[in-house]
Amino acid sequence: MSAPPEEPRYEPPPSLGKLFLWILVFVLAALVVVLGGIYLT
Repeated sequence: MSAPPEEPRYEPPPSLGKLFLWILVFVLAALVVVLGGIYLT
């Protein structure tokens, strides 16, 4: 899954990029837990 082509190519500020990365990690982890729970039940 890659970013949409219309996304700007510039690098975000380090603090904003790090925050977005952590949010993405937590969202993916939550999604894995929810989907795993649905699959296992």
